Amino acid sequence: MSAGDETGWRGAQAAALTWNEGVPHSTRYQDSYFSRAGGAAESRHVFLAGNDLPGRWQHASRFTIAETGFGTGLNFLTCWQAWKQTRSQRPPSARLHYLSIEGFPVTAEDLVTANAAWPELQEQAGALAAAYPPPLPGMHRLRFDDVCLDLVFAELDDALPLISSLPELTVDAWFLDGFAPARNPDMWTPALYQTMSALGRRGTSFATFTAAGSVRRGLQAAGFVAEKVTGFGRKREMLRGQLTEPAAPSPPATTPWHLPRHRFPDPARPVSGGSIPAAAIVIGAGLAGAFVADALARRGVAVTVLDAGGVAGAASGNRQGALYTRLSHRESALTSFALHSFCFAARRYAAMLASGELEPGRDGQLCGALHLRPDWGEEDVLYDTVTSLPGLVRGLDATQAEELSGVPGCDSGLFYPGSGWLYPDAVCRALLNHSRIQVIEHCGELSLVATSSGWQASDSAGVARAEAAVAIVACGIDSATVAGSDWLKLQAVRGQTSQVSSIGRLADLRTVICHEGYLPPARDGEHCLGATFDIGDPDTALRPEDHLANLEQVVRALPALRDDLPLDRAAELEGRVGYRCATPDYLPVAGPVPAAEAFGEDYAGLRRNARQLIPQAGSYQPGLYLCAGHGSRGLTSTPLCGELLAAQVCAEPWPLSTELARALAPARFLVRALKRNTR
Repeated sequence: MSAGDETGWRGAQAAALTWNEGVPHSTRYQDSYFSRAGGAAESRHVFLAGNDLPGRWQHASRFTIAETGFGTGLNFLTCWQAWKQTRSQRPPSARLHYLSIEGFPVTAEDLVTANAAWPELQEQAGALAAAYPPPLPGMHRLRFDDVCLDLVFAELDDALPLISSLPELTVDAWFLDGFAPARNPDMWTPALYQTMSALGRRGTSFATFTAAGSVRRGLQAAGFVAEKVTGFGRKREMLRGQLTEPAAPSPPATTPWHLPRHRFPDPARPVSGGSIPAAAIVIGAGLAGAFVADALARRGVAVTVLDAGGVAGAASGNRQGALYTRLSHRESALTSFALHSFCFAARRYAAMLASGELEPGRDGQLCGALHLRPDWGEEDVLYDTVTSLPGLVRGLDATQAEELSGVPGCDSGLFYPGSGWLYPDAVCRALLNHSRIQVIEHCGELSLVATSSGWQASDSAGVARAEAAVAIVACGIDSATVAGSDWLKLQAVRGQTSQVSSIGRLADLRTVICHEGYLPPARDGEHCLGATFDIGDPDTALRPEDHLANLEQVVRALPALRDDLPLDRAAELEGRVGYRCATPDYLPVAGPVPAAEAFGEDYAGLRRNARQLIPQAGSYQPGLYLCAGHGSRGLTSTPLCGELLAAQVCAEPWPLSTELARALAPARFLVRALKRNTR
């Protein structure tokens, strides 16, 4: 995210475009986005042929392309089309990873308009348009079957450190497609060429439309052999080449405590002697475990999911939950993760509803969410931030809010059009319905023990249920115990929801309303509203006073609904008590589990000097991971955390910045204790 002034941080600045005979033209750089002679043909000539693609894909299990200048996405679309067309010529499990940097993203509308010029690319263009993120600074992961697109919305100077610190990122081919060096010199810098060299290997290629001498000399100085070849259309020459002398990795700028010292086991390795062979074990069949299992299965990993009770039986058991995020005028890891995880989750649920994995109206509805914010207007501290994030959020006055929500007298607020409500049980079952996932329910209290080949999970009777090289613990408040991490102080937060019939004005509700609690449109003629928030409360029984509290929250926010709520019959309502698992800093824990004692020895110097740089990776328990602490935002945070854990398990590039991954890492609590000298 870009730091803001006293009015708050802002979204990425949009591209400034004009149109010339159907070709988008940048008024900022006075240059066209693609050739009038045929943009798609130019892309294939310069970037595909220039990097000897798709020929090099024939023997690649994973191929990574990095691009400077995403623009309208044309290079990505032609590359994706070629990847799909050559499927039979590649290994069946091959995957394409495409990372692209864009400092000034085009709007979603301009993206659609520009790509309408290529009829042969409409299948890919439609999928890209449906998933295209709002101009939220940072990294956005978009998944399309066996193609992964990481879009980095940041200017080059900010993007290079971000991608340079990503673990497991090695680039096979570079597409250099910034505007012409004479018009946009900031996209053609020695820092870029050195980053290309550091992220490459011998044989990493590049191609670019320009033949500028400064570019050729810069690439040569970074270890590339560069040659001039025939350009496209009126451009007589272009550059292409290969890396012959990769740059040495830069020393870490911060202590790399988030990285394991040793590579973790391969989850696809067969386990000998196990009673139930599995490539990975997931403990917990709620949202956290289901998204981890799904992300692993989509990567070809076989997974056994174990649960003490049933699928979605604990904190994921409510009949409706809101897809929720929160804006802040202050830039922070909490705000950044809240927004990026929301965008990732909204894309995932939209795809599940579109594909039929979830039934619209019964399993969920992305009808938007209105966060009430009285007196919204230009004086609000969030005004500049909101207006800079079109597509993500927009401010509504009271009249607009009433019309959109269907509730008379509704107050002003912030509307998130990609939000809505989901039925968590249906989400979990859809995710776990995969040929590579085996689900074993009602195991009772589960335990994990380390074995010579990885981890063994046993049920309450001591019977071994699964054995694998990798285990991911995702069982809510019990996660710290199962993972043997007593230093991880997870909090149990009691929450009670209430079921009310959809009558009167309640039946007119068209969007989720978020206030002190939440109120979604009806599912099967009822609204699931709530919820209470009581830390450390052990009472599992439904309480009439909590039903009344839920109803009174709605009345305070939406007085027009008073007569349609059973305030005088609160004790008769049905509902549910569940326990959220929360952390002291309100961020989930997602990542490998440190070996606490050895980890403390690794970084003992932090007790004396909290700012000391200790240039070594940490001691971790091989193949053991955690995914917990999602609090009341599990529908929002678990999809991205599942993607992060699967990338870590499978040694793939991470789907979010190292800064955010460190903010989620379980080891952060040990590091804080060491710095405070309390451990």
